[in-house]
Amino acid sequence: MEVATALRERRSVRSFENRDVEEEKLRMVLEAGRLSPSAVNRQEWKFIVVRSADKRKKLVDAACGQSFVGQAPLVLVACATESMAIMTCGQPAYTVDVSIAFAYMILQACELGLGTCWIGAFKEDKVKEILVIPEDVRVVAMSPLGYPTHKSPSRPRKGLAEIVCFDEYA
Repeated sequence: MEVATALRERRSVRSFENRDVEEEKLRMVLEAGRLSPSAVNRQEWKFIVVRSADKRKKLVDAACGQSFVGQAPLVLVACATESMAIMTCGQPAYTVDVSIAFAYMILQACELGLGTCWIGAFKEDKVKEILVIPEDVRVVAMSPLGYPTHKSPSRPRKGLAEIVCFDEYA
C-alpha cells in the first residue's frame, strides 16, 4: 500500500476481532516509530506494548471508560522520556516528536490491515500507575491495535481551499 492510500483509508477503529496480532506485524509497527524523525534526532520516546488482558481492562477506566481500548488484543502507549526541551518555535519537543512517531506507527498499522484509534482522552496518572511508568515520563497517546471487525465509512474532510492559504494567513 502506498502512503497516499494509507492516508485515505485509515480510520479510527473502535471494534476489534478476537484475533492476535502477528509478532512480525507488531514489530513492523514498532519499527515505524523507531524510524520516525525527532528534534535534533534525540529519539526520547518509549513505546509500551500492553498485552495483558488485566492491564488492558484497567486502561479502559484510565481512558475514561472507552471499552474498545480493552477489546483489542494490544494497546500501544507512547511515552516521552524527556519533557523539558522546548523547540525554538516555542513548542514542547516531546509532544511533537512522540506524535510524529505515533502517526508513523498508525499509518504502518493501516498498511498491514490493522486498526488503531488515537486516544488522547485518558488520565495520565492512572495510566502511569497501571503500567509502572516513572513520574518524570509523560504519556502522550495510546491506541488499541488489532484487526477491525468491519471497515468504517470515511468521514467528511474539509476541502483544501478551507485549510490552505499561500504567502500569508488568510
